[in-house]
Amino acid sequence: MPIDPTKKRLTRITCAPFITPYLRAEVEALGFAIQDEDHTGVQVGASLIDCMRLNLQLRTAQHIHWLLSRFRCPSPHALYTQVAAFPWEKLIANDSYVSIASNVEHPQITNSLYPTRVVKDAIVDRITKHTGSRPDSGPDRSKVVVHLYWKGDRAWVYLNTSGQWLADRGYRKLPHHAPMRETLAAAVLMAAGYDGTQALVDPMCGSGTIAIEAALMATGRAPGLLRSNYSLMHTMLDVREEWREARHRAGKLRRAAAPGPVPTIVASDIDPYAVEAARRNARVAGVEQLIEFVECDFSQTPLPEAVHASPGLVVMNPEYGERMGEMEQLAETYSHIGDFLKQRCAGWTGFVCTGSRELAGKIGLKSSRKIPFMNAQIECRLLRFDMYAGTRG
Repeated sequence: MPIDPTKKRLTRITCAPFITPYLRAEVEALGFAIQDEDHTGVQVGASLIDCMRLNLQLRTAQHIHWLLSRFRCPSPHALYTQVAAFPWEKLIANDSYVSIASNVEHPQITNSLYPTRVVKDAIVDRITKHTGSRPDSGPDRSKVVVHLYWKGDRAWVYLNTSGQWLADRGYRKLPHHAPMRETLAAAVLMAAGYDGTQALVDPMCGSGTIAIEAALMATGRAPGLLRSNYSLMHTMLDVREEWREARHRAGKLRRAAAPGPVPTIVASDIDPYAVEAARRNARVAGVEQLIEFVECDFSQTPLPEAVHASPGLVVMNPEYGERMGEMEQLAETYSHIGDFLKQRCAGWTGFVCTGSRELAGKIGLKSSRKIPFMNAQIECRLLRFDMYAGTRG
């Protein structure tokens, strides 16, 4: 039986921990009904054609997994048998390349690589049996990617339609120290209430990710257009015309909520290499003209004039003391962050993302919210500071 790319199948959209609320809002805004959700993703009904739109337009997702098969799976033998029963020869060419990834919770599995190898063997054995030759396989996710979820006695096998992480937009050509992932930057901006109608200032811009994601959001540009390679392009399913149409439609998207010029976005850093990296990355993303780049200490960052009588947002991602610098050295920096917000940002709303509770206390201001996130393996808090006018001191 042929695989129908227009058929609605269970589709799992993954994200980093704590980002599900922002992902859910994005998915629902695109018109999809959430069928289920957990701390690392949501599930919807979607066709492969729908997955194209999800890949191109979602800002906080990691991968889009389109269900191919699900079955009872009490053992590795059952896993091999059930995976080999799927018509892989209709999906993956015998001269192609396939990569397998997995998430497994099963009492018989002590080596996480073992079920990945079982799935790979089942796929290539099936293709060899039906075509006489087999595709190459390995860890490279630039071609067809298959994902296994195996929990207890149930298993789900998906086509990872994204391939590589959706955070890899393609614009960050010059990374800086400990850069924030693009998907996390988008989620942080959403948590801060940024919608493109406010001025935005990033006084510790690093490689510019927060400012660039803000510019993409403010203009309504689809982030997935910045890269050209997705796993779904490498299957045998004839969806080339649908893919061209999906990209064409995504390319026509523009900000609808607040048409007109994008309010000022300022990105500053004391490191000239960081400023140059941010500028070049913004150029690749096509938003350089929307961002004002400044080389200066964060405390001297120029704040633009108020927009519609409302100042705007200051979003800072200082070092945490985990991977760079020592706590003692950073304590003074965090104290100066508090001074900067208090003395120069009256009327603005400040946000500081930090993975250190000790350093957060050095800011010396009471936060009105503490929003959890994960930055790589570090649990962080996005602290909100409401700097009411008249609080300068």
